[in-house]
Amino acid sequence: MTRSKKRQRGGRAGKSRDDDDRGMLEKSDMKNERFTSYYKAQHIIPEEEWDQFIEALRRPLPTTFRIAGSREIAHALNDAIKKTYVPLLSDVVFEGDIVPPPSRIPWYPEDLAWQFNVSKKVLRKQQAFKKFHSFLVHETEVGNISRQEAVSMLPPLFLDVQPHHKVVDMCAAPGSKTAQLLEALHAQDTATATSIPPGLLIANDSDSKRAHLLIHQSARLPSPAFMVTNLDASIFPVLRLPAPTADPRRGVKKSSNQLLFDRILCDVPCSGDGTLRKNIGIWKRWQPMDGNGLHSLQTRILQRAMRMLEPDGRIVYSTCSLNPVENEAVIAAALNSNPDFQLIDVSAQLPELVRRPGISSWAPAVNRTINTTFKTWNAYNETLTEEQRADSKMSETHWPPINAESLQLQHCMRIYPHLQDTGGFFVAVLERKPRKSSHASVAVKRDAEEAEIPVPEAKKVKLDLDDLPESQPSASFPPTPMSEDDSSRPLVLDTVEADVQAVTDTKNTTFKGKPKLSDPSFKEMPYTFLEPNDPTLISCIDQLNLTTSFPSSNILVRNPEGDAVRSFYLTNDLVKSVVLNNDYTRMRLMTSGTKVITKQEAGRGLEAQFRVLGEGLPVVLPYIDPSVILDAEFATLKTLLMTYYPLCASFADPFRSVIENKSPGSHIVRFPAGGSNDSTLSHDLLLPLWKSNVSVTLMIDKKAKSALSLRLFGEDITTAARDGGKKAPQTSQLPQNTGDVVPDEGADNEDEDAILEDEGDNGAEQ
Repeated sequence: MTRSKKRQRGGRAGKSRDDDDRGMLEKSDMKNERFTSYYKAQHIIPEEEWDQFIEALRRPLPTTFRIAGSREIAHALNDAIKKTYVPLLSDVVFEGDIVPPPSRIPWYPEDLAWQFNVSKKVLRKQQAFKKFHSFLVHETEVGNISRQEAVSMLPPLFLDVQPHHKVVDMCAAPGSKTAQLLEALHAQDTATATSIPPGLLIANDSDSKRAHLLIHQSARLPSPAFMVTNLDASIFPVLRLPAPTADPRRGVKKSSNQLLFDRILCDVPCSGDGTLRKNIGIWKRWQPMDGNGLHSLQTRILQRAMRMLEPDGRIVYSTCSLNPVENEAVIAAALNSNPDFQLIDVSAQLPELVRRPGISSWAPAVNRTINTTFKTWNAYNETLTEEQRADSKMSETHWPPINAESLQLQHCMRIYPHLQDTGGFFVAVLERKPRKSSHASVAVKRDAEEAEIPVPEAKKVKLDLDDLPESQPSASFPPTPMSEDDSSRPLVLDTVEADVQAVTDTKNTTFKGKPKLSDPSFKEMPYTFLEPNDPTLISCIDQLNLTTSFPSSNILVRNPEGDAVRSFYLTNDLVKSVVLNNDYTRMRLMTSGTKVITKQEAGRGLEAQFRVLGEGLPVVLPYIDPSVILDAEFATLKTLLMTYYPLCASFADPFRSVIENKSPGSHIVRFPAGGSNDSTLSHDLLLPLWKSNVSVTLMIDKKAKSALSLRLFGEDITTAARDGGKKAPQTSQLPQNTGDVVPDEGADNEDEDAILEDEGDNGAEQ
């Protein structure tokens, strides 16, 4: 799949190709006659708005971001923006011009999304904006702010995820929308403790490298309810849950139970011309047929989602394309292939969002060099010879169906740049029509259909690989395997057939020794759950003073032997059930749950011990015996931020006496809410600490320290800032026998301008 979810970074100052394009292109060059001709013919907007529309496309996008993480932390950061930065930036004049301060995005719930429209020159040279820019960079690095295009925030909002929902993000990388979905699952989190929601979020991407980006995203909001898979969304396999209890009185046999989802996001790969304002190279290379080759793939992804949905579930389909072939045509094709579904009118939701209805009439381009269009499939088909028909990449579903009006395509939403200074976007919300049959009978019926009933030829969807971008399929992601007996079959699958191929009778993923793999090409390590009485796990629980309520039966490790070697991951019950009842290579499982505890190889004089990871602390905290949590004053926090390894003797009492009497190893310290002469904590702050023989270390990475320092003191007082960003000294550089360890280190620093590039959306070639 070709996608433009994230700009390539590299070269001097992290400049992207489109940064260079904007330098070379004058505003008058931002035009494409093919674009104008094609979209005017589609009547996507009224003629009198065309000039406004084009003018908006030629302007750079404003910088937009949303406050992420738990609600308490999000509102605390939001207050800082409202009360500190907006007043600071309200009267800024730069080179004779008034620079507008940040303003909230009016339609985003709880005022948690913002935008500002200033040039990088202002950010770098105007002192007040430079300070705001530094704040954004540091909070983005630790995951408290998501630099995300405004329209990209919409699909998760319309999905309406609740903590108990089973959710799948079909085309998830790089993960800005995934993060929103995780936040919705964790809506009950507090500032100091992460809940373990009963629901589930599977983030999927077909590209293995991009799937690893999703794992990085999950570290920003650790979740035991999170999984990452590396699958082709159009043939996403059936996943199984434990078999229901047999009931001989009702004639129900004991069989496996398909995992169906309450919410499915299909933010599909697209041609991406809605991103012209940031990907301005599209002005040069746009062609009228760019969306035609993706239509089939997009339709199959949506059809697959329909078969994976709970009877009362919801699907959101979205693209960053303006092309009706990738939007309304896909919706129409999917609805006609599955008449149980309907579009939902969500015009009453987000009332301040300015949007336009979907269209019911369009004419796809059939020629790449000139805008040749035909109003109907039959009109086009009659112009072709038999040989041309065989080679044509066009299908009947590229055109409006005869029942287009009855499908109520006006319930789709089109977002245009000139309406409220955004990118272009398309969103549609689908649900199953109300049915008389019960929830259980519908689920059983679908399960039986997938396992037994043959598919009518008319409903089969041809997997024409010539229709797909060149990178699909890739060597790292083979298509659903066929047996030797199937190797001569034509490559024709419908979604039911894909389901049947995906079903396997797999044993529990927990094993000792080498498993029999369904997909030997998948090289990721398996996930193995430990027994609650595992000696290493018991030792860990004892060392960290975890209570008896700690869910030790949901601890897993990443090795086939199930040895508790170094890192422990925690899942909820539903994730555990999915892992145990499905072959991990079949679902190409990249990560499961969240890493919470690791074994620390201590310095000289100390035995290796376990410690709670900084990102895992909110998950583990509810299970730590409250009596062992240390209390400290604000001055202690300042010292820990300013110094890598402050000596225990350097602190004032009462903390000095407390820490000197503690044994070496992992501890948790609490800084109560309140104020000091130079700062205020709006809520209790709990952080992991490592004590050696003579010193202590705050066990969070340098980016988190810098962000915390800026938030509390308005400046970066950390050692890393004073040292110009150098890493903490290694253990070998410390005095012998101290037992010091190096704090958790995050990913390498990214260029500050690159941090403020938004995560982007699916779209044109990367």
